[in-house]
Amino acid sequence: MESLRLVVADDHDIVRRGLRDLLEQHIGWRVVAEAADGKEAVQKVLNANPDVAVLDFQMPVVNGLEAARQIAKRGLKTRILVLTMHESDTLVREMLDAGVRGYILKSDAARDLASAVEALRYNRTFFSAHIQEMVLDGYLKTMKKPADTESSASRLTPRQRDVLKLFAEGKTSGEAAAVTA
Repeated sequence: MESLRLVVADDHDIVRRGLRDLLEQHIGWRVVAEAADGKEAVQKVLNANPDVAVLDFQMPVVNGLEAARQIAKRGLKTRILVLTMHESDTLVREMLDAGVRGYILKSDAARDLASAVEALRYNRTFFSAHIQEMVLDGYLKTMKKPADTESSASRLTPRQRDVLKLFAEGKTSGEAAAVTA
């Protein structure tokens, strides 16, 4: 199996250590760098060019959203997974716009972290169940509003529309990832 290189960014040392331990339990997975703030995370990703970067949202100096934007605009192959306690619909949408392709809650990390990393590894998306429901609910609410301006649906890529349709059909993020692979 091909190795997987990761960067972990969280401002809490104990969380970074725990994430490293969880991730490196998987054969071939290696945390190649850690960062304690968003600015350092961007630099470590640029230097290490990992397959997946796991970022917290709430970090000092530069938050996870801005770090994701800076990483994504560099055009690296690195896929970005946000691991946070924040579950705001607005934040999730901003993260997706910034190039994030995975979003899991810290409360779901023990259950979802490996699946999320594996999905991003193969260029798929992954969302915690609660985040998945929130994104779908938000999308459905915008679809019910009168279309005075360009609709949200027309701003989605064909792949995003396919994933959203699968969520609407009741598929889990893992099932949607398998279908859209």
